[in-house]
Amino acid sequence: MNHNLTPLISVQELIVLKQTTPIVLIDASAGADSKEKYNQQHLKGALYVDLNTDLADIKEDASKGGRHPLPSTIEFGKLLAKLGITVSSHVIIYDDKNSSNAAARFWWMLKSIGHKKVQVLNGGYQAALKVGFEMSSKPEAPLIAEAYPITTWKLPMADMNEVDDVRLNKEYLIIDVRDKIRYDGIKEPIDLIAGHIPGAINIPFSTNLDADGFYLTPDVLKEKYLNALENKDKEHVIVHCGSGVTACHTLLAMAYAGLEIPKLYVGSWSEWSRNAKPIGKNL
Repeated sequence: MNHNLTPLISVQELIVLKQTTPIVLIDASAGADSKEKYNQQHLKGALYVDLNTDLADIKEDASKGGRHPLPSTIEFGKLLAKLGITVSSHVIIYDDKNSSNAAARFWWMLKSIGHKKVQVLNGGYQAALKVGFEMSSKPEAPLIAEAYPITTWKLPMADMNEVDDVRLNKEYLIIDVRDKIRYDGIKEPIDLIAGHIPGAINIPFSTNLDADGFYLTPDVLKEKYLNALENKDKEHVIVHCGSGVTACHTLLAMAYAGLEIPKLYVGSWSEWSRNAKPIGKNL
């Protein structure tokens, strides 16, 4: 059993793997019409996962946990059982955003419960379509379903109070992965307030990809993030985005580069911006 899989898999590698190994293929495309698009066409064998209902436990008040809080480990375990994912399953995840959106979030969640064999399809749906990967419009059914034992989220996380405590501390680094136009406060298409957390630096997640939507090579990503991290360990680095989804893309890029996965601030700007007055002392 290979416990040291690279976090990413190419379409070509997936085609070979699918012929020789039982896998659980997941379509995690997110958006208002994503389920409809899945029903029209998806990678053959792929099961659909919904960002809002499966990979998050959305509350009425986004000021407490942000727009996409994590579900409980109990609910996540139920989802995995429904998908036929067991401890030994080899899971491949893709989405229609070059695997930079909910696919990365699902990858992080599986890694965070200690799942060993999980990879994200490099380039996502578009890359598979381009090379003629077999598609389907038929409903897919999981092969098996049994309880998945989960105790806790194991990867490091930061909450809003920790972010507020360390954001101006030079020994810590807070990385905002949103587009620069949102970080700069020029445009905010989703949340109520534009801007960024004081002290946070901006490394847009899109800079992890090349012009064709594939991740940069591990060596390039490693150099990029080592320069940014300035020898800070994972406990002193906090990554966030708008609602804790796209931040996982950068965590995936770091893992692909062979670096340790730093802290995820799940609430991200969607939570912070709704609490900016009481806790954002310099905002």
